Amino acid sequence: MIQRQTAINLLAEHNTPPSLMQHALASEAIMRALANRFGENVEVWGLTGLLHDLDYPATAETPARHGLDTAEMLAGQLPDEALAAIRAHNAEMNGAKGPATRFDYALRCGETVTGLISAAALMRPTGMEGMEVKSIKKKMKDKAFAASVCRDNIRQCAEAGLELEDFLALAIEAMRSHSAELGLNK
Repeated sequence: MIQRQTAINLLAEHNTPPSLMQHALASEAIMRALANRFGENVEVWGLTGLLHDLDYPATAETPARHGLDTAEMLAGQLPDEALAAIRAHNAEMNGAKGPATRFDYALRCGETVTGLISAAALMRPTGMEGMEVKSIKKKMKDKAFAASVCRDNIRQCAEAGLELEDFLALAIEAMRSHSAELGLNK
């Protein structure tokens, strides 16, 4: 299996811009927290979160390939269930089989919520510090806030086995514990 530093190097080799690197690191943090919560393999889930958008710099203009190319690049370096989750996270656009397992749903909701939480942190004078679930729930209702974030994907946390409030609390804490690395400290 691929090692974390090799994964970081791979993201750099694929010209991952800073904003996408922040998203990758936030997704990794949330996926590690979810794996820990569910008693799953923390390394596999974390690396899947970190690398799920590896192909994005090359597929931004061809969304029908996004997720598929990443899975092809990582074949033999991540377990099959991780590759399936990577393909499924963009199934609406790439035609892959949609999410079916806890892992698939965890990646979809986990990587999606990073945009909402990051946007909220950037608006707050204290960044991630003191962020509460109720404020993120309020931001979810405001469709103009972080408008590109798919709220339905976030709600798929229920399919992964967590109620929305529990999922948001876990995601906020995962990102708060990495806020310096994510550039979300104030």
